[in-house]
Amino acid sequence: MKATGIVRRIDDLGRVVIPKEIRRTMRIREGDPLEIFTDREGEVILKKYSPIGELGEFATEYADSLNETLGHISCIADKDSIIAVAGAPKKQLMNKQIGNIVENAMAERKMTVLNEPCYLTFDEDINYNSAIIAPIIAAGDAVGAVILATKEPGVQMGNLETKLAETAAGFLAKQMES
Repeated sequence: MKATGIVRRIDDLGRVVIPKEIRRTMRIREGDPLEIFTDREGEVILKKYSPIGELGEFATEYADSLNETLGHISCIADKDSIIAVAGAPKKQLMNKQIGNIVENAMAERKMTVLNEPCYLTFDEDINYNSAIIAPIIAAGDAVGAVILATKEPGVQMGNLETKLAETAAGFLAKQMES
């Protein structure tokens, strides 16, 4: 754990304010769910809750299936980072913070097809020649995205990839709601 040097008091209703700098750094927004953990030493740990993260192994298997079917890089992301990867080195994408393109697609709640060079993660130096981002909408909220991408020159995403990404996003949303 990393010390911040910030001290906050609990108010009479049991609330504590998470400082703005930490919320910004950790990308915690108003209304975001947090999980609360405790340990034997009396520490209280807050962790951003990811409903998609609950599907962990299932999301990985789905990404594998998409990759085997299409031959494209397949990723599943929650609101902050990529949680499942197939068709690319896991070290390259796994647990990386999503980039603005993916964030915007989720915020706008619409399928995004990019047949031009793009970046999928925040700190990535590798661009993709084409990508599809399908937001996962569960219970009215954008909770993640299905991402298909390719680095192959001249390959563009078409109707088949769009429909498969859309289907995957819809299926994962239904899994979360059940």
